[in-house]
Amino acid sequence: LVANAVYWCEEFHIDGLRVDAVASMLYLDYSREPGQWRPNEHGGRENLDAVAFLQEMNATVYRRCPGVVTIAEESTAWDGVTRATDHRGPSGLGGLGFGLKWNMGWMHDSLVYASKDPVHRKYHHNEMTFSMVYAYSENYILPISHDEVVHGKQSLVSKMPGDWWQRRANHRAYLGFMWAHPGKKLLFMGQEFAQGGEWSHEHGPDWWLLDPAYGAEADHRGVRDLVRDLNSGYRHTPALWQRDTEPSGFQWVVGDAADDNVFAFLRYDAEGTPLLAVSHFSPVVRHDYRLDVPGEVPAWYEVLNTDLARYGGSDVHNPDPVLSEPGSGGRIRLTLPPLATVWLRPVPGPGAERSVRRPPGR
Repeated sequence: LVANAVYWCEEFHIDGLRVDAVASMLYLDYSREPGQWRPNEHGGRENLDAVAFLQEMNATVYRRCPGVVTIAEESTAWDGVTRATDHRGPSGLGGLGFGLKWNMGWMHDSLVYASKDPVHRKYHHNEMTFSMVYAYSENYILPISHDEVVHGKQSLVSKMPGDWWQRRANHRAYLGFMWAHPGKKLLFMGQEFAQGGEWSHEHGPDWWLLDPAYGAEADHRGVRDLVRDLNSGYRHTPALWQRDTEPSGFQWVVGDAADDNVFAFLRYDAEGTPLLAVSHFSPVVRHDYRLDVPGEVPAWYEVLNTDLARYGGSDVHNPDPVLSEPGSGGRIRLTLPPLATVWLRPVPGPGAERSVRRPPGR
C-alpha cells in the first residue's frame, strides 16, 4: 500500500492523495458492537497497526515526492492527524503525518446555517463562529464534500433558501465567507458555477448552463466569474494564506451580531497588513453599518463584493474609500449589500511600498 501511494505520485505525477474514512482505520471499535472487537496491547481502542501504516505512508510519500499533499478525511477528534510523525502528543502515538485534514465540523455547521431562512439564522449564529474555537488544532481544508451534494441531499445552491436570485446570492456570499475563513478551500464539481441539479457520474457537470443561449450571463456565468476573482484575490492577498495556521493571523471584529446575520473579521499577513471580510446573510441593505477596526488604518477600499452586477447581484457597493471616523479610534461605516460578502483592504498611504491590486473592472 505504501508503494502504491508512491507509485501514483512518482509515475502519474498527481498533486496529492486523499485518504477516505480514516476514522474507520484508527479505531478498533469503529462501527462495531461490544464483543466484536479486541483492545490493543495497551487495553485501548486505537488500532496501532493502522497508525503505524499511515505514519509510514505519509513519511515515505513526503520524503520521496516533495511538493505533493496528503489529505485525511477524518471525522473524529483524533489528536495529531496533521502533526509530524515524530511528534509525541498526550497519546504518545505520534502524529499521523498528513498535510491537511478535512474540516468536517466547519462543513456541517456552515451548511446548517446557510440552509436556514434568513429570519431564522440568528438562532444558528454559533454554527458559523464555532469553527474558530478549534481552527488551529490541525491544518484544515474547508471541503464542500461530495457526500453532501449527491444522493438526494441537493447541490450547494439548491440548499439555499429563497427564490432563485436569493439562492444564488446566498451561494456567492457563502463562497466569499469560505475563501476568507482560515483553512484551504475545496469545492465539488458544479459548485463553481452554481449548478442547480445534483452532480451525476453518468454525465458529469452541467456545462451547458454556461452557454449564453440559455440566458446564463447573470446566473451561472456570474458565479463562475466570482470564483475566478476569489481565486485571483486569494493569490494576491497574503493575509488570506500566509498565517493560515497561526491564531495571530485572525481577529474577530464582529462575531456576535446574530440579529443582523453579520460576521466580520480581520486576516493578517506576515507584515501585519490586514484584510477585512464582512459577510451579511440577510436579504436587506444595511446603510451606515458601524464596525470598530484597527485605528492605525485611516481608510479602506472595497476589493471584492459578491453582490456586484457582473456576478448576478444587485450592485450595492462602497464605491469610495471608507474613512475612519475622526476620534473614534478606528470606527467605520459601511453599506452592506443584501446576502453578500465584502472584502476591504487599507488604502495605501503616500509612499507606500506595497502595491494594492484592485479587482478587475473597477
